[in-house]
Amino acid sequence: MERSRRKVRVGVVVSDARDKTVTVAVPTSFKHPRYDKVVRRSSKFHAHDEFESRNGDTVRIMETKPLSKQKRWRVVEVVERAR
Repeated sequence: MERSRRKVRVGVVVSDARDKTVTVAVPTSFKHPRYDKVVRRSSKFHAHDEFESRNGDTVRIMETKPLSKQKRWRVVEVVERAR
């Protein structure tokens, strides 16, 4: 029997002020059921970061065991560095 798949998200680093922790904003969009307009929202996740990402970097994060009170994700790779 296989372990359950871990969730993976791609988002943009919006805060790198803390040591080895980044805040990642993950955008989502969906069509409104009644008005058929595209609604854009974003969720923020606190992720453990060994790659020393900076603000504006696009990163891939993966779900992991609780690392602290707020951190439940870790940075797997830096997809694109900010210019």
